[in-house]
Amino acid sequence: MRTFWIVIMMAVALFAAAQDFKPRTGETYLRVVVEGRGTMWIKLHTAEAPKTTARIMALASDGFYDGQRFFEASRSPRPYMARTGDPNSRTKPMGDRSLGTYSTGTKIPYEDSGFKHVEGAVGMGHLPGDKDSGDCQFYIMLGPSGFLDGQYTVFGQVVSGMEVLRKVELGDRITSVSVVKG
Repeated sequence: MRTFWIVIMMAVALFAAAQDFKPRTGETYLRVVVEGRGTMWIKLHTAEAPKTTARIMALASDGFYDGQRFFEASRSPRPYMARTGDPNSRTKPMGDRSLGTYSTGTKIPYEDSGFKHVEGAVGMGHLPGDKDSGDCQFYIMLGPSGFLDGQYTVFGQVVSGMEVLRKVELGDRITSVSVVKG
């Protein structure tokens, strides 16, 4: 019984830590609230990926991501990624093969930010074979995947709420995504 309470107290402490995150002065973040899971804070690499971060911030400010679901949460054969950014995920079943193909028509070119695909890295999705076709979809790495380096723009890093990311499942809904400047 004592172990149970210790686990509960640790979970509450981790949840509270993500909720109490304080942005650093001069930095820009995405605050991503996942229904029933908690809050993730993503530091944006605005200097290293200016076009990509400007696009993501504009979409977030317009409420584009609110109500969308994670249409991919791949953990096998190794921890891989969670993907979102397709507005069709609000209504289509998670098994629908068209999820992940949506585009607004905007094309953001690949930016070599210098950041690697480590756990918690956030990258811009693009059309197969065209790394200059980023738009609205992004992914968050559940584990390191160096084979993606140089193929996709890494534009952010989860700095608080990794425990939330680790709990994300296919179909989990994003309550809100907001831009926060420190």
